[in-house]
Amino acid sequence: MSTSPIAKKMKSTKVIGTHSGTFHCDEALAVFMLRLTDEFKDADLVRTRDPAKLEPLDIVVDVGGVYSPEKHRYDHHQRGFEEVFGNGGFDKIKLSSAGLVYKHFGKEIIAKRLGTNIDDEKVQTLWFTLYSEMIESVDGIDNGVNISSSPVAYAQRTDLSSRVKRLNPNWNEEATDAIYDEKFTHASKITGEEFLSQLDYFAFAWLPARDIVKEAMEKRFEVDPSGQIVVFDKSCPWKDHLFTLEPTVSPSSSSPILYVLYPESDAPGSKWRIQCVPESPDSFKNRKSLPEPWCGMRDDKLSEVSGIPGGTFVHASGFTGGNATFEGTKEMAKKALSF
Repeated sequence: MSTSPIAKKMKSTKVIGTHSGTFHCDEALAVFMLRLTDEFKDADLVRTRDPAKLEPLDIVVDVGGVYSPEKHRYDHHQRGFEEVFGNGGFDKIKLSSAGLVYKHFGKEIIAKRLGTNIDDEKVQTLWFTLYSEMIESVDGIDNGVNISSSPVAYAQRTDLSSRVKRLNPNWNEEATDAIYDEKFTHASKITGEEFLSQLDYFAFAWLPARDIVKEAMEKRFEVDPSGQIVVFDKSCPWKDHLFTLEPTVSPSSSSPILYVLYPESDAPGSKWRIQCVPESPDSFKNRKSLPEPWCGMRDDKLSEVSGIPGGTFVHASGFTGGNATFEGTKEMAKKALSF
């Protein structure tokens, strides 16, 4: 009896488990992130709350009442759960399933996206940054942590968690398990698109700007003896880097950096901008605003009021302005220092 030279082989697939029914941003994102890893890239998904069905699965997130990385169990609802990110000072907000998956698999995901090894310094930097800029908010919202202890000035309902919440079937719509599963797939895709968009921005735009900002800060005394004016030869993301680097390149708090100058574009003859350094990266309050008489002025009127030719505008709030030339913008900064 002969045997066929072609042997049929069943596909070997890992299976991710999470809970059925109403879904949230954290497990939708956790599932997407797991599928970015080598181990779970082709994983199937089972959504159930039945312990017997969850038990044999390769990895379970947001259900099951167990947190055990060794067993690939990543729930955060059980009594006594206190796990935080614990790196880079992030120790105030307990992790959701998204935070747990990111804590244990995030470096691998980032390294794979960058095409580098997990020990690369860039991976560590991005691991902290993406947690701060995205994952921490998902953890906070899922765990019911208010963004502020004071009354907020306005509602914010366009965040990722709110968008995912609206994808659930409405109370007056049909809501079978199949419908929930279909909508969950869509939700996971949306969270993943946001995750990869932010990762790519920080990896390929934000991080490369760090060297530009550092070099400009080190040369600031060549611009003005005060050291309070920084000039960038191109527009780039600078705020986060300035605040991170300032303690090392400008240890004296007596002369904080107040203004940054940069061209509006890379085109020859580009106009230039001046921008005030805020009190913190997310603050709308400046360390030192542009002079009040300049605020809201444009073109010839601005040039007349400031005494600097080539003025283009100063924002009504005084946080930014412009001039036709670098020399004019530099003069605006110098005058503003002593105003």
